[in-house]
Amino acid sequence: MKIALGTAQFGLDYGIANADGKVVEEHVSEILFNANKFGIDTLDTAAAYGDSEACLGRNVKNNFKIITKLNSVPENNNNINLWASEQLENSLKKLNKKKIYGILLHRPQELLNSNGTELYNALKEFKEKGLVEKIGISIYSPGELDELMQKFNFDLVQSPLNIIDTRLVTSGWLDTLKNNQVEIHTRSSFLQGLLLMKKEEIPNKFMIWRNIWEKWHDWLASRNISPLEACLSYPLSFKEIDRVVVGVNNKNQLDEIISIASNAKVNSFPEISSNELNLINPSRWSLL
Repeated sequence: MKIALGTAQFGLDYGIANADGKVVEEHVSEILFNANKFGIDTLDTAAAYGDSEACLGRNVKNNFKIITKLNSVPENNNNINLWASEQLENSLKKLNKKKIYGILLHRPQELLNSNGTELYNALKEFKEKGLVEKIGISIYSPGELDELMQKFNFDLVQSPLNIIDTRLVTSGWLDTLKNNQVEIHTRSSFLQGLLLMKKEEIPNKFMIWRNIWEKWHDWLASRNISPLEACLSYPLSFKEIDRVVVGVNNKNQLDEIISIASNAKVNSFPEISSNELNLINPSRWSLL
């Protein structure tokens, strides 16, 4: 199963289309049980996702591969190695694990700062000690890789990819990463839920891209395809991608995702890609 379970919703109210808020803990347990039963083996979390790590520590009963992400390095930190070690130790304690599958940097541009090599060496040391199996980065834009991949080696890269944000493919980085034996995880398949909304539910501030929404919904209607099926089928259609990270609010959503992922048949998609950062990067939505 190429689906990985994103767990931001276990610790935060996350996603523009999330009307349910943070997932209550008894539902987390149900979701994790079903995920394991249907062959999902990877969980994606982060120190920045509220109490997601602690929630997983209380509820993970099976042998999931867990990936977490470090917070940003504090300004004027004069001992990166100690700080990073304390961060990982804290995450492992919350997750109730002695070791995990992967650790990623949430802000990989920090590797290009004056103490970047020290930060990278701290990650390598985690791997050498057997605390993590893979080290890597979570990026906002494939353009970040242009300089980073010249200076550092990563085992795993997580990148946004969806029907509107196709930069990982069009930049050539999808092929390049795979050729370098880097494990590739994608996220934002639903653009935080925006692609799943009915046309009339899309917030007004996104109507400057009205042509995209009209083309998208016309395409779905003409083929009688649900937006969920189309959105999932797009990243799943790339053999180079190892895991597609998706978040859910309840067991029913997970069951629907598993059903689609197990029988994905959509193999052609509408031409609605955009390079408008205010659309494809949710961190910029507050500027609209």
